[in-house]
Amino acid sequence: MVIFRAKTRLDKAFEVSILLKGLDGLLETLGGVFFLFIHPDRVTRFAERITAHDPHSFVGQHILEWAQGFTKGAAIFAALYLLSHGLVKVVLVFAILKEHLWAYPGLIIVTIGFVVYQIYHMAAHGLSGGYLFLTLFDLLVIFLTTKEYGKQKERLKRLHEEPEEAA
Repeated sequence: MVIFRAKTRLDKAFEVSILLKGLDGLLETLGGVFFLFIHPDRVTRFAERITAHDPHSFVGQHILEWAQGFTKGAAIFAALYLLSHGLVKVVLVFAILKEHLWAYPGLIIVTIGFVVYQIYHMAAHGLSGGYLFLTLFDLLVIFLTTKEYGKQKERLKRLHEEPEEAA
């Protein structure tokens, strides 16, 4: 596995963004596994417990409303959604750490897909600080990954040209 060798601030930003993407993927994967095994009644009981001090507050009402609408179907959807997103990110980040060139365009394409969905979601459901932050972060990841991909392709091109020149 490659150990990062940042030479510039851009390199360091790429390293941090990739590690954050990998951590995000790992947390999504764990969340997906959690939703596979959680029963909706436990979610409702947990929501009732954490809102017991003020169930009629604005936040309390919304938490209880969400929990009561949380069905087994919703849990399975959440699990599949999180597992698919998480595992794809983990595999791509791991492949980038192993210096597999195919992973760079893979991460770029997958992240563009996330950005398109996030923009659609904000357009359909209103602007959200969380979605806006995530979208801006993903745009940064796309930019940094594109730059790093170009550098890696150039590095490999130089490596392949050097033996030919020596002959």
